Amino acid sequence: MTYQGVLTKMETEFSSPIAYYLVFENDFLNMNQLLGKTITIQFVKYQCLSCGMDKPIYRQGFCKSCFFEIPQAADWIMRPELSTAHLNKEDRDLEYEKKVQLQPHIVYLANSSNVKVGVTRKSQVPTRWIDQGAHEAIEIVEVPNRYLAGITEVALKDHVGDKTNWRTMLKNDIVDENLVEWRERLKQYIPDEAKDYFIETNTETNIEFPVEKYPVKPNSLNIIKSQSYTGKLTGIKGQYLIFEDDTVFNVRSNEGLVVSLSIL
Repeated sequence: MTYQGVLTKMETEFSSPIAYYLVFENDFLNMNQLLGKTITIQFVKYQCLSCGMDKPIYRQGFCKSCFFEIPQAADWIMRPELSTAHLNKEDRDLEYEKKVQLQPHIVYLANSSNVKVGVTRKSQVPTRWIDQGAHEAIEIVEVPNRYLAGITEVALKDHVGDKTNWRTMLKNDIVDENLVEWRERLKQYIPDEAKDYFIETNTETNIEFPVEKYPVKPNSLNIIKSQSYTGKLTGIKGQYLIFEDDTVFNVRSNEGLVVSLSIL
């Protein structure tokens, strides 16, 4: 059985373990059902997620020209403290920016390879944590716009990490942390503008991933360079497919690539 389509990040369902789905234009694959099966992934072409053209992908699934033009790839996406919609100030498209920035946002702690701080729209909880491969997470602050979340994250980054070590996360070489204690420890560093939005009482969310075998030495698959890869799927964590030979494939970082996927 062979399927073909443009890669976008896998859709997820919060269950135990997490359920993963790969969505193509004409196909819908339950990836959990492929665990233990041998799969061939083959690169076909590029397809920018914005213009749809067969042009090399630059970042985030977009070709270079789209990346520097469309609001979905503006700097405030990765750096929420640069958001300006609350000031009625346009960056690339004020209507779009208001729609995304002027909604409830969460500042959270997640433990994937270590405890890190992050920002996401409230509507993306717990999806964001799943995508990062976090086995536990907790909300710290809920604010009414992206800017407040951004400045809170910046303030907390001086006292806790903000990056995930993807190799450590995939090897499951992790330590359980008391995120409630971390939340209380970091409370004093929240900016004055966001202090009133601190979440006083909540518990951490625990996440289980569908992994039969964790890689010992994860080796990231570059499907453009290799053109084709065949391996036995033994797990899914974050947005990574994990194969028996320790090869791992980050679906999200390959958005905008058209691939064929054959189940042998």
